Amino acid sequence: MLVDDEAIAVEVGIEMLEKAGFSVVSAMSGKGAIELYWDQGSEIDLVILDMIMPDIGGGDVFDEIKAINPQAKVLLSSGYSIDGKATEILQRGCNGFIQKPFGLDQLMKKIFEIIEKN
Repeated sequence: MLVDDEAIAVEVGIEMLEKAGFSVVSAMSGKGAIELYWDQGSEIDLVILDMIMPDIGGGDVFDEIKAINPQAKVLLSSGYSIDGKATEILQRGCNGFIQKPFGLDQLMKKIFEIIEKN
C-alpha cells in the first residue's frame, strides 16, 4: 500500500512498484489509508507511508495501522531528514525510512531489507 497526499508521488510510486512486479493499492490521505488498511490489511504486505499529510500525519496513521495489525510492515517516506519525527516513529517500531526523492533501486533495496528481516 502506498500512502502519500501528493498525486504525482502516488502516480510515480505506483508506476515504480508495478514495474517491479508488485500489486499496489494507494491512499492519498491518512484517513483513507486507515480505512483502506481496515478493508484490505490482510492482503497488504507492506505500507509505504508519507510522514507529512494534512489530515492525519504519518505517525498517527502508523499507530492506527499497528493497532489493527501489530505485525504490519511499514516503510516511512519523507522529504525531510530522518531526524526528529521520523526517528520517533522508527523508535515506535516502524520498519524503515526512505528519504524523498528516491529511485526504484533505492526503494527496492529498502523493501527487500524489510521483507527479509521478517
